[in-house]
Amino acid sequence: MNKVMLIGNVGQEPEVRYVDQGIACARLRLATTERAYTLQNGTQVPEHTDWHNVILWRRLAEIVEQYVHKGDKLYIEGRIRYSTYDDKQGQRRNVTEIWADNMEMLTPKSAAGAE
Repeated sequence: MNKVMLIGNVGQEPEVRYVDQGIACARLRLATTERAYTLQNGTQVPEHTDWHNVILWRRLAEIVEQYVHKGDKLYIEGRIRYSTYDDKQGQRRNVTEIWADNMEMLTPKSAAGAE
C-alpha cells in the first residue's frame, strides 16, 4: 500500500497550470514540522521541518488555484512517487512528489480572509 497523510503549511503561492484539454495541475510546497522535545535523560531534540512537493490534479487543482495561499494549513492524503531526470549539466537528479488524492483546508476562513 502506498499512502501518505500530511498536515502542514504551504510554503509559497501554489503554481497552477492547465495541460491537455484544459486539465488543471497544481504544484505546491508543504512544510511539516516535528516539534522540539526533551528526552527523559534530559537530551533536547530540536524542531525539524521537512518540505514536500505536492501535485494535485483536476478539481483539487482548481480549488487550490482559488482558495489556497502561502501560509495556509492543509491536510493532504495521497501517494508518494519517485522519479529521476538529468539536469542541464548532465547530473542525475531524484525527485520525490506526493500525488494528492484528497485535500482539506485547515486554515479558518476568518484567518485566510484577513490577509
